[in-house]
Parts: sequence; structure tokens; C-alpha cells
Amino acid sequence: MSDSSQEILIVDDEPALLKLMSVYVRRLAFSVTSANTMAKAWEHLKRTPERYAVVVLDAGMADTGIDDLVLELLAFHPSLRVVVNSGYPVDMSVLRQAAPERVEFLHKPFSPDMLVAALRRMLGPQEAEEEV
Repeated sequence: MSDSSQEILIVDDEPALLKLMSVYVRRLAFSVTSANTMAKAWEHLKRTPERYAVVVLDAGMADTGIDDLVLELLAFHPSLRVVVNSGYPVDMSVLRQAAPERVEFLHKPFSPDMLVAALRRMLGPQEAEEEV
């Protein structure tokens, strides 16, 4: 199911976690770009938006609120999927209603297998559309 043409953008301000997620996802043959700030993430997205299939995003990176940030990402790139993660409870109901099948939540700490499962759920609908 891995496809190196579907790049994953991982955004987290915890250096150890950012590195761990990036290394693990690369081992699954996905291309990965990492960013430790939202400003850097936006630079990557604005430069080549079609390059990215999924953004893995630490909810703490949102200055204006996670709902607003995710909705802005989804509006900017119509086929993008977002996996939000946080060590705190996050109400995903607004996002799930606004963008069904385009958002996922992972509660920290999560295992590498949980991250992979979330990525596969997010990539599944895109892969199905591309095969039609």
C-alpha cells in the first residue's frame, strides 16, 4: 500500500518525536518532509501543494485553534488529508462534519503502528479515486 509518490508532511515542535515519526514513515517507503513550525510547513505546502497527500499535525502547532488551521489546510489543498495528534483531548466533531474522511485524530502517546494505520486510512480514499 505504500507509495513513495504520496508524500507525508509531518509537523511537530518536539524534535525527538518529529525525527521518530519521520524515520518510521520513511521505512514504509513513503516520502517524508518534516517541519518544526507551521511557517515552515506552509512554505513547503505553498511551494508544491500537489506533492503532499497527508499532513501529520501536532494540535499544539495551531495558533488560532486546530479547527481553523485544519480547515485552512483543507481549503488550500482540496485533496489533502490531515492527521491531528495531541496529548490532550481534542474535539474533532467540527472537522469530521466539515471534512468527512479527510481528518483523523491520534492521541499521544501513539505507537508507530497506530500512525501507520491512520496514514493508511487517510490514503485509502485517494488511492481508490486514482484507481478508478
